[in-house]
Amino acid sequence: MQNQMLKQFSNRRWLIASAVGTALTVALLVQPVSPAAAKSAPAHTLIPATSIIDKPASFADVVEAVKPAVVNVSTAGAPPAQQSERGPHFRFPPNSPFQEFFDRHFDTPDRFSKPNERIHAVGSGFVIDPDGYVVTNHHVIKGASEITVVTNGGKRYPAELKGYDAKTDLALLKITADEPLPYVVFGDSGRARVGDWVVAIGNPFGLGGTATTGIISARGRDIRSGPLDDFLQIDAPINQGNSGGPLFAVDGTVVGVNTAIFSPNGGNVGIGFAIPANMAKPVIEQLIATGRVNRGWLGVQIQTVTEDIADTLGLDDQNGALVASVVDGSPAHQAGVQTGDVIRKFDGQAIGRMRELPKLVASVAADRNVELEIWRAGDLRTLRVTVGASPDEEETVADAGNALGGADRPKLGLTLAPLTAETRRQFRVPNDTEGVLVTEVTPGSPAARKGFSPGDVIKMIGGETVNAPSDVVNAVERAVKADQSSVLILIERRGSDRFVAVRFA
Repeated sequence: MQNQMLKQFSNRRWLIASAVGTALTVALLVQPVSPAAAKSAPAHTLIPATSIIDKPASFADVVEAVKPAVVNVSTAGAPPAQQSERGPHFRFPPNSPFQEFFDRHFDTPDRFSKPNERIHAVGSGFVIDPDGYVVTNHHVIKGASEITVVTNGGKRYPAELKGYDAKTDLALLKITADEPLPYVVFGDSGRARVGDWVVAIGNPFGLGGTATTGIISARGRDIRSGPLDDFLQIDAPINQGNSGGPLFAVDGTVVGVNTAIFSPNGGNVGIGFAIPANMAKPVIEQLIATGRVNRGWLGVQIQTVTEDIADTLGLDDQNGALVASVVDGSPAHQAGVQTGDVIRKFDGQAIGRMRELPKLVASVAADRNVELEIWRAGDLRTLRVTVGASPDEEETVADAGNALGGADRPKLGLTLAPLTAETRRQFRVPNDTEGVLVTEVTPGSPAARKGFSPGDVIKMIGGETVNAPSDVVNAVERAVKADQSSVLILIERRGSDRFVAVRFA
């Protein structure tokens, strides 16, 4: 019952995927160039016909070689209410089209499950070792009490879960066979280019051993599933049941693990996502060795450096990661990292986009000493930090997509109040949160246009902590008198800190 497999899937994914469909044919034509055009056109625009590599006449040899190593993964378990969750429960954002799609097209536990009904799910996987190690997605086996692997030849094996990594949505299974199993190996996804042919094989809708082809459409995609997002985007059709299946290069090596699709209308629209092999391989190696994944950890909450924030801090560009908060006792705290710092380099590597930092930190082993280059108070500084071991909880990344900024006058349009027992209870502010409470936002005001809402707590402004509404007013007045074009405000909203750059006219 394929529809029920979604009960095991993580809502962190847009739409759980499997990749398989019709072959894609592309013809590259070379047009004759007139002598006049040849003289006026730059030489580098001419493509000699001899330089064009034809597409394979057939993918049959590749599919025949690798197909025996691709397996179907089926699971059984109790309904979600009875399962012991290994991680936090995630839901789609309010008004998400993906939640509506799930509710309309698939059975969900809340709508159809009976109290003692067992849940069944299907997915895909692939053997990476003749002794029976199988790679699949974590969301395929999440919450399962029974896991069965079915080979391409139809043999069924009970599988043992050796380990999983929710952050990359990978899991490692182990089956025991009477003889060595056919297997495939990871390739180098770093060499994969946009436009390269790929072949997906898996178990869409329970139709095991299905192969589809396409190309790599893009690299480095962030689909907001976690801080380590770095997906290959592909157009090989993938559907429900292909999750965990391999994505092959034409040389037969695995360049990705098919994981998710984007589907605003419920059908395949040619936008799928695969975990790159270069990300999956070290994770699987650690799961084989220890059953768990150890990553570096700084202990900071970060957000994007927007144009307004860069201007406010005196930066010439928007590179780096802005520190919204620092975990007490964390490696970053011990190294002297402060809220408001912009981390520009980590271990000698420049940080372009904010989301590059979590991946760099995660790639470093715990207890290693590295340098941080930070921007603080208009100057570059260097700190030494001993990277820690990542806790079970993911390092939080504060999305700055709704970052505030912009005001046509010093009056921001906020009504403020001190935090008291009554206001804390009314706006559900935790007892350990300190600052000034936003109780009202004037419609059409600069604050309203930038997304301020009642219940936000202003914690810092202009680099200084605030404890009373007058502190906020005074800080704004000082910024105006100092001829500053903007002021930086740190707010807390529903337990998450983020900076807001408010620009004055």
